[in-house]
Amino acid sequence: MPSVLLSQLATANKLSVEPWPEDATLYQPYEVEQILLPENASCLAVKAYLKMCNLPFDVRTCANAEHMSPGGRMTKLPFIRAGAFIFAEFEPIVNFVEQKEMAIGNLQDEDEKADMRTYVSLVENIFTMAELYISFKNERVYKEVTAPRNGSVYPWPMNHMQNYGKRRNALRLLKVYQWNDLDIENVIEKVAKCCETLEYKLKESPDTPFFYGEQPCELDAIAFGHLFSILTTTLPNMALAQTVQKFKHLVEFCRFIDDKYFQTRCLQ
Repeated sequence: MPSVLLSQLATANKLSVEPWPEDATLYQPYEVEQILLPENASCLAVKAYLKMCNLPFDVRTCANAEHMSPGGRMTKLPFIRAGAFIFAEFEPIVNFVEQKEMAIGNLQDEDEKADMRTYVSLVENIFTMAELYISFKNERVYKEVTAPRNGSVYPWPMNHMQNYGKRRNALRLLKVYQWNDLDIENVIEKVAKCCETLEYKLKESPDTPFFYGEQPCELDAIAFGHLFSILTTTLPNMALAQTVQKFKHLVEFCRFIDDKYFQTRCLQ
């Protein structure tokens, strides 16, 4: 057997047998003055998931959280240190928890899990791209919110250098996913369609508060993270929030998850 495969099997076995560490720590940027909409949505989704799994964790905010992260597909945030292991972004963190058999959604059959993960991928891709678009492509949002917040923790002229690099990377990502040439109307249309799909799925279980039955799953966590962040983030252009607000079942879903796991009472 190849040595690489043996190493992967050994790591997987170690992940599954070690208990969840009491000192697990989630790292993210400062919430009040630094964190941006896409990062906040991703961080909130992971926090919701860990809370739904009833797993203890501390939150550590630091200016250079993004640069401490081992990397990722989109925002690189949050990242979590659990014992000897470090994972970044929603999906790798969920996979880590699942290997330890502590995950929510374990009662789902394979077909239901596959269906659920299709929705998770849709939510992550559409909302993250829309959040990046409004944060970095919309000039007013970028100049009044994104650049000041992202650069707030760095001295001059490093703040300008950080903003330049951050915007360049965001625009590159938008180009990779073919969002760079869209106008705001196209973005809103994609967001509205995603919300419509989510609301339809939520209505399939009218007697339960979650997307799949009586218990939460990762779709509940990632949908809440993005929807709640969009609804509660004040921007010069509120097109995303205004779009989400049209879907009353989703707004009520966010209010329910917030009341159950966070109690911020931001949605009244």
